[in-house]
Amino acid sequence: MDIRKKLEEGFVFFDGGFGTLLQAAGLKPGELPERWNIDKAEVISKLHYDYLLAGANILKTNTFGANSFKYPDDDTEYGLKNIVTAGIACARRAVEMLEHKENTGDDFSSASEDHYVALDIGSLGKLLKPLGDLEFESAYEIFKQIVDAGKDADLILIETMNDIYEAKAAILAAKTSGLPVFLTTAYDESGKLLTGADPRTVVAIAEGLGVDAVGVNCSLGPEEMMGIVDELCIYASVPVIVNPNAGLPRSENGKTVFDVTPEDFKGSMIRIAGKGARVLGGCCGTTPAHIKEMTAAVRKLTPLPLCEKEQTLISSYTHSVEFGKKPVLIGERINPTGKKKFKEALRAADMDYILQQGLNQQDQGADVLDVNVGLPEIDEPQMMEDVVRGLQAICDLPLQIDTTDPVAMERALRLYNGKAMINSVNGKEEVMKQVFPLAKKYGGLVVALTIDEDGIPNTAEGRIRIAENIYRKAAEYGIKKKDIIIDPLAMSISAEADSAKVTLKAIERIRDELHGLSSLGVSNISFGLPERELVNSTFFTMAMNNGLSAAIMNPASVEMMKAYYAFCALKNLDENCTDYIEFAGRYQALVPDKKEGGAEKKAPATAIEYDGDEKYRELVTAIVKGMKDRAGNITAELLSADIPAMEIINNGLITALDIVGKGFEKKTVFLPQLLMSAEAAGGAFDVIRENMRKSGKKQEIKGRMILATVKGDIHDIGKNIVKVLLENYGFDVIDLGKDVDPELILETAKKENIKLVGLSALMTTTVPAMEETIKLLNKEIPDCKTVVGGAVMTPEYAKMINADKYCKDALETVRYAEEVFGA
Repeated sequence: MDIRKKLEEGFVFFDGGFGTLLQAAGLKPGELPERWNIDKAEVISKLHYDYLLAGANILKTNTFGANSFKYPDDDTEYGLKNIVTAGIACARRAVEMLEHKENTGDDFSSASEDHYVALDIGSLGKLLKPLGDLEFESAYEIFKQIVDAGKDADLILIETMNDIYEAKAAILAAKTSGLPVFLTTAYDESGKLLTGADPRTVVAIAEGLGVDAVGVNCSLGPEEMMGIVDELCIYASVPVIVNPNAGLPRSENGKTVFDVTPEDFKGSMIRIAGKGARVLGGCCGTTPAHIKEMTAAVRKLTPLPLCEKEQTLISSYTHSVEFGKKPVLIGERINPTGKKKFKEALRAADMDYILQQGLNQQDQGADVLDVNVGLPEIDEPQMMEDVVRGLQAICDLPLQIDTTDPVAMERALRLYNGKAMINSVNGKEEVMKQVFPLAKKYGGLVVALTIDEDGIPNTAEGRIRIAENIYRKAAEYGIKKKDIIIDPLAMSISAEADSAKVTLKAIERIRDELHGLSSLGVSNISFGLPERELVNSTFFTMAMNNGLSAAIMNPASVEMMKAYYAFCALKNLDENCTDYIEFAGRYQALVPDKKEGGAEKKAPATAIEYDGDEKYRELVTAIVKGMKDRAGNITAELLSADIPAMEIINNGLITALDIVGKGFEKKTVFLPQLLMSAEAAGGAFDVIRENMRKSGKKQEIKGRMILATVKGDIHDIGKNIVKVLLENYGFDVIDLGKDVDPELILETAKKENIKLVGLSALMTTTVPAMEETIKLLNKEIPDCKTVVGGAVMTPEYAKMINADKYCKDALETVRYAEEVFGA
């Protein structure tokens, strides 16, 4: 039975953890577990077989860490294709053993009837650009190599992803196989991915890309996952997967053990099944005993029915925006139409100016940014790609990709880190044939203009007819009604006196008759008239009252923002009038004294919290916003004004990083913003270093330390993040890389007289190598401190392996380094 059909019928069960079982079977510290697919195939098949006896339907192949970084194709024995093919064969052999009941003495009473082999794909262990050094297309090609090698599987499981951008590259690669694709991501205790996405955002992106099931695995035990499961079940239309750890890990006699018993696991998984999860299994620390208890209990339950969730969502990489609750504001300023300066910026490729338009609109209250870079004399696809890359590096607002060029549209949608709005399609057959396949492949909320081969109807009835046709055509491409937003078009009342009435009636009918969403370019209504803001804001209020879901508008317009905040307050869409009061407070601070003939300014923007020396405000702001080039230019200006470098570092760079760091600790700033701010600070540091070099001065170093990912582990995301932060705070870091032998770490520490070593591990199978490294350092260099971190680490675990300090993130590591070196 096809796994998709199986999911429709009831619960489906994954197997459990593999790492701890491999350790128990003799896997040595630092040994690559995937090699056992070839060297000890019978052991791997037996582990799979035990899970089948416990009731698992789906076996995850022993390929979690298999990629070309670890297993290059030129390795004739342990190349990627051989490792993956052998991994699938091991799982197939286990199914064969069960179905033929080869071991007649086994208890088959708990075994399930249908069995599937899932090609298990894990993270590549690298951050994608701009946060890291791996190109999106390079990640896609690496994942595709794995997929091509594993096409004999029954489905593909992409698991333990903590960066939704990497997950997108993996999903696109997996979809080329034609196999069902499942995705599970790993959240921290706050319910966020490493790069900031919450479960709702993951659902929006993953379902847009066409996964067959979505869920959560690893990092947390079942009880800690309850809130995440709740959110997944609220928003996911596809089946929800839950594969928790068996609680928290600890070390006993060089082995990793976990604290949730099979009986406790069963109780938690019963509750999780009751919340609506349909695909259940385990991750680190779970064993066949855990799976057996779970399957025996959950099989007796009736799963909640699968149903289409009607929320319309778009997203950036950190958060989603929901349509249909209150009007969504789409900033219109990244568009050359009628904007001389913006056209000049596009021709000159002045990215600072272009990106600043995005930051300004974010500060002024936009929810989404429209991105239109269409000029006949430029390479629009390349410019669109550059602007989308630039914006998502410094701004976490979702984007609306606005172009009539299908090449530019696809390039933008492919590299976009989120689920975008797509502007636009219309009722013309040719246009729908171009746009709908892209929307189906990459996901998105499609803006649909009510125009067809006969032009724009001059009645609401005519525009509704086109909208209905677009819905029908979209459905033929597999695009749901909730992913279409109708633009009934606003035409200038200076040319067509009844145009506002027609548009307002169409908006009302879209809401009341079609039960759909609507969007509008509001300012078109006043074209050719004086005092346009007065007409625009009045029409905007009327449209919102008729059910307008979203408006493309200028958030710098005082009148438009007044209308918006007042409308939301009056309609009880703003709890306790909080947003209105906050806006009014900022507005009052900017309103000039009318007695002195002052003119009203632009709509007030939110500012960073900074109370330091005003001459550093621009630099601090540039770093906080992640504007690397701007930060470098401002630093050069400060140096040319004879301001000492150390004053700039302490009052500008460190102050900015501290602001971002405090936001990171409070969970109001997420890893991408932290890293881009660090990158901007690095740009400023480069200018200062060059200035010091020319003047013969030396930079002050707070201390030197080693960083390394331990033997057997190729995941260096966490280590690289720590390195960036440490260097920006003035520490000299010796980065030994990943998969590092304990002896090399010891040798380097001795040679360089190191007082602090930082160690990272992602997988349970590599923690013994961390423990071995610490034991070696403690014996040979007893005064050298060790700090550890990684997905499988906890304070208790760190203490058990005799580390001096566990740090949950990069910023905490900086604070500990400052403590060690007295900085």
